[in-house]
Amino acid sequence: MTTFSAQLPADTAPAVFPAHVIATDAEALQAAREFAEYASRDAALRDRERRLPWAELERFTASGLGGITVPRAYGGAEVSYVTVAEVFKIICQADPALGQIPQNHFGVLSVLRHVAEPAQQQALFQSILEGRRIGNGGPERGTRHTLDLRATAQRQADGSYRIKGEKFYSTGALFAHWVSVKALDENGQAVMAFVERGSPGLRIVDDWSGFGQRTTASGTVLLDDVVVPAERVIHSGHLAQMANIQGAFSQLIQAAIDAGIAHAAVADAIAFVRDKSRPWHDAQVEHARMEPFVIAEVGKLQIELLAADALLERAGRTLDEVAAQPLDDASAARASIAVAEAKVLTTEIALQASEKLFELAGSRATLAEFNLDRHWRNARTHTLHDPVRWKVHAVGNYYLNGALPARHSWI
Repeated sequence: MTTFSAQLPADTAPAVFPAHVIATDAEALQAAREFAEYASRDAALRDRERRLPWAELERFTASGLGGITVPRAYGGAEVSYVTVAEVFKIICQADPALGQIPQNHFGVLSVLRHVAEPAQQQALFQSILEGRRIGNGGPERGTRHTLDLRATAQRQADGSYRIKGEKFYSTGALFAHWVSVKALDENGQAVMAFVERGSPGLRIVDDWSGFGQRTTASGTVLLDDVVVPAERVIHSGHLAQMANIQGAFSQLIQAAIDAGIAHAAVADAIAFVRDKSRPWHDAQVEHARMEPFVIAEVGKLQIELLAADALLERAGRTLDEVAAQPLDDASAARASIAVAEAKVLTTEIALQASEKLFELAGSRATLAEFNLDRHWRNARTHTLHDPVRWKVHAVGNYYLNGALPARHSWI
């Protein structure tokens, strides 16, 4: 049998640099604003030339932003869900790839909080505070659906696991120190293995070719009999058997990313119309910004953006309220529905604003030198993570029939 190791060079682990430890919500927000200002400088160029954002990610990690959800009991800030959403929105207005890359990092930290043993939490949370990053090794190509797994984790006599499989859409894996791999154990139960970069048999292929989110390196992870010690394997399948807000939290981050894209598109539309666009001759005005129809369309975009922001903040508050009390099916469902409501509007405004930009700004806005199409490409690509039509259905079914949404990372 041909092995992956015969086809690809050995994996190389990224260096680990010291990270600041953020202590408060206010500090997290300030760090996000400072990072966004830095990251925005070459965002269009990185997208155009597909320059992978290594330096930017190292700055993100050094700032301490990667550890803001680590529980206080383990030395982290454990910021609110409202703050997490705002941090992602701020960063993604500058460059949504730099939000999507750590998206799964934060989702996995939430899984740890729900189902990992205390010793596992201690070790992995500490590694994050020290400056390590987690990448995704969950989805696979060619399966029936995104939750269907073929990767296997076979338990060995010494208690360790041997992981075999092939992953795709592995956002952040190339930049990570840990790759969180979902697999089925010998009993067919879902587990999550934390594979350390540089492990024999691990290969990461930079083959992401999506037209949007181009610098996320969301490509292939190959696992050829990768040995993982038992203490680095958690039984993530237990999440489906308990009331939890894991899916709601994952979706909150995704909604925040789309909101950030929408903010960038609206801001660039306004700036272009003000500074570069010509008015339509029938308007009989001196500047494009004085065209009555343009003014009205910008007003509509701004109102819809504010509505999306309001539902995003409301969703974060709902998660904070639910997490502060003992969880049950009803409260977990309330959190999921609140996030679904926000996700509908953030998806719609991200797509609408990034397309409307060209109608309002005019032909010149399509020139490659401005690279304004990146907003639509990013919005269209990222909003395909899960179909928003199912969010609308979940909301309607909840209010009309009292149906509770499913328990998984997409609701």
